[in-house]
Amino acid sequence: MAAGPPPPLEPGALPTFTEEGFTEKFLRKTRENPLVPLGCLCTVGILAYGIICFKKGNTRRSQLMMRARVVAQGLTIASLVGGMVATTLKSR
Repeated sequence: MAAGPPPPLEPGALPTFTEEGFTEKFLRKTRENPLVPLGCLCTVGILAYGIICFKKGNTRRSQLMMRARVVAQGLTIASLVGGMVATTLKSR
């Protein structure tokens, strides 16, 4: 006994999706996990200051800033992973 083809879907039952531009998506993601853009800005700021110190010949400060950059990058990655875990747990 064949069950036959499934009934056709009604047009009103299908979900509708709106187009989301770059700005809207960036703002939504920033609201969901605000520490990631903050960490990126800190990383770039530390990197820029380290490069300035290197160009001025202040090698001690330059090395310190490169180490601080690695720490800032690590914290950014940790906040990214933490945000992903929180989003996954929230959706359950």
